[in-house]
Amino acid sequence: MPIHRRPGRLLWCVAALCTASAVPAEATREDGFDAETCTYYKDGKAIPLHGKFKIVESFADLEVQIVSSFPDLRVQEVSSFADDCGEWQYVESFPDFTVRYVSSFPDLKIQRVTSFPGAD
Repeated sequence: MPIHRRPGRLLWCVAALCTASAVPAEATREDGFDAETCTYYKDGKAIPLHGKFKIVESFADLEVQIVSSFPDLRVQEVSSFADDCGEWQYVESFPDFTVRYVSSFPDLKIQRVTSFPGAD
């Protein structure tokens, strides 16, 4: 008895799997701060919370409120090598992310520190 194969079904399955795996992980992740990876997720974009930042008045990647207690993240401004969680280097051009300071409804609450930056 001959085996009948239906190549159309196989191609459909392969196409469905390729389409499902093409969705980036950030797009399916819920917006907000992830302390474990020191990343903020907003509108399907992953923003690592270290590196070079620029202060802007509009269209910022993050809206930040500076607090003195109970921060989401402790931030230390460094002059170079902002490689660890909470280390931010201020630049005027080519930032990794942009920040707008607000007094209410922030994306992230930060506390400025001189040592031991990062999240709890």
